[in-house]
Amino acid sequence: MPKYSVHFNISERKVLLRIFDILSVLAVLYFLGNTFAFDYFRFTDENWRWVFILVLYISIFGTVFELYDLQKSSKFESVWVNIGLTTSTTVLFYLLTPFFTPVLPENRLQILYFFLAILSALFMWRFAYINFITSPRFYRKVLLVGETSSIKAILKTFNDADPNYKIVGFINCEVNKKEKVKFKALREYHPKQIYQVIKDENISEVVVASYNSENITPEIYTDLITLLETGVPVKEYTQVYEELTQRVPVQYVGKDFYKYFPFSRSNQNKMYLFFHRLFDIFISLFGLVIALVFLPLVLLGNLIANRGPLFYIQERIGKNGNLFRIIKYRTMVKNAEKNGAVWAKKNDVRITPFGKFMRNTRIDEMPQFINILKGEMSLIGPRPERPHFVRELSQVLPFYETRHIIKPGLTGWAQVKTRYGSSVDDSLIKLQYDLFYIKHRSFVLDVNILFKTLSTVIFFRGQ
Repeated sequence: MPKYSVHFNISERKVLLRIFDILSVLAVLYFLGNTFAFDYFRFTDENWRWVFILVLYISIFGTVFELYDLQKSSKFESVWVNIGLTTSTTVLFYLLTPFFTPVLPENRLQILYFFLAILSALFMWRFAYINFITSPRFYRKVLLVGETSSIKAILKTFNDADPNYKIVGFINCEVNKKEKVKFKALREYHPKQIYQVIKDENISEVVVASYNSENITPEIYTDLITLLETGVPVKEYTQVYEELTQRVPVQYVGKDFYKYFPFSRSNQNKMYLFFHRLFDIFISLFGLVIALVFLPLVLLGNLIANRGPLFYIQERIGKNGNLFRIIKYRTMVKNAEKNGAVWAKKNDVRITPFGKFMRNTRIDEMPQFINILKGEMSLIGPRPERPHFVRELSQVLPFYETRHIIKPGLTGWAQVKTRYGSSVDDSLIKLQYDLFYIKHRSFVLDVNILFKTLSTVIFFRGQ
């Protein structure tokens, strides 16, 4: 058994960030109120509602402004902007809801003190988090047991997903070893060293990365069972891949695919589907009202900059492969595909300047609320693709048409987690995210996607 060590999983770090964001803010406000003449925010039994609303606002706006994105939270140069946005929006909303929050003070400097208290609390805690929690002492050290063919891709994927998840060594499990692993950052060990490596390197987890279990030698197989029985976690790499990346690794799924797709019961749950549809109708009606507010701007921009038809109508593949006509505001020049269907790409020259603005702000998607009302689309789901590209991609990507078992969506897990899909490789990544959503579909994941969609709009990450 390795020595006991402390490490935090992704979910644990997210919970840790949220809890200590709240505790640090409340601690600074308590200190401020009991040390100085600060009367705007006081902790009393009668004022528990003030605390609840503050905690609620910090949690909501922290999520919208990506304070709990682990990649951004580990770098101070990226997190300080999000702290400023979260603090500013929290204080603004707190001041604008006086029925639930303190009455505005006569001395308006107290508002500045309130703002600075929240700002400094978040800065101090995040500085401690970056310099302590994300330091090497809390890395989750992993030993990889597998085949040389998959090692490079796994290393890159795991490192990109979670820098605190460190693969420190590799054991080749192939019966016929053709070559040694040639990675400077990764040392290859002999199978007989497995126990010593786990002890010396303080390994937290063993990950088995093998396309075919028959490639694992009987000796290694026996060692893995012994390790499991002594309390060392032994996991299959597609399971770890899905946990870290929140994507289903379809490229590694073989003939036993049914093991990887125990799809969410929400896909057949009548109550979930009823409330999902009810929510679709409510949001689409509200969205169409908002679209009417923006309509004069769109009409003016189209008249001056786009100069042509306002709407763009195109055939897309819907649920169960059924065709429907999607409605969007036109963002490209007229006759953009006169020579046939072409992948849209980043900085596409066919996109007009005003069209780029509409894409970045997602205004171009607003007419699709009509498709949602008609039941052809949902608010959340895989993006509907064109028949030409579906035929093309289903030939090269396994399980591509599986994404059609639910309604396509205006937004979705793939849209908020990745950006441009201008190649087969990009489509593979988006497919992995889409299948993850179908597999784990739930109210909680839907709410998560809605928050991330707000972040996408606020930070102008639309396509």
